[in-house]
Amino acid sequence: MPQDHPTDNPILNAAKRELAERAKATAPLCMANDAYNGPARIVSINTSAHKGTRKSPVADGHDTVIEQFGLATDAHAGHWHRQVSFLAAESIQTAQARGLDVHEGDFGENFTTRGINLLSLPLGTQLKLGSEVLVEISQIGKACHTRCAIYYLAGDCIFPHEGVFGVVLKGGEVYAGDDIQVIKLGDGTCSFTPAEALEEIERARQKGTL
Repeated sequence: MPQDHPTDNPILNAAKRELAERAKATAPLCMANDAYNGPARIVSINTSAHKGTRKSPVADGHDTVIEQFGLATDAHAGHWHRQVSFLAAESIQTAQARGLDVHEGDFGENFTTRGINLLSLPLGTQLKLGSEVLVEISQIGKACHTRCAIYYLAGDCIFPHEGVFGVVLKGGEVYAGDDIQVIKLGDGTCSFTPAEALEEIERARQKGTL
């Protein structure tokens, strides 16, 4: 069933309405930051061998992104709608200001970014990473059912609220320091995202856990 069509499911319809509103939002794509005035870019590329753990910056700041799969060396890569993940360095800095001893990758994100307001980007937005890689945003936020190792190691986890996920449309090489470009602003829908995932996010928002 096409995701931009109405359904008989009120939870799913509510989720779609909220995502569509994001597409109309006027929030700037670039975040104001007194310490950084350059283009949106990748600060760090992070991977892990297992899910539910902190990720570590990759050697030499370089990795290969595989089309419709994700980062070649990461446990979360696979044939699903959350192949790669993003978190703003500004969000990590806010957590540090609250006293948390956290750094790039500690919340489990693949790409730590700077200078782009990830949360203002609706589903379906296409991002170009460096000169080759193309990613479509497929999910904003994440419903956590249990507290994983990241929560206990970091003392808190901002990723369910501020993490952004994507599907790889075109693979290639990616490097820390690469620019991030918004190639196409989405309409609030993503054909790769299952209806069940939208429903889960909406239920979490209604419960106040997201």
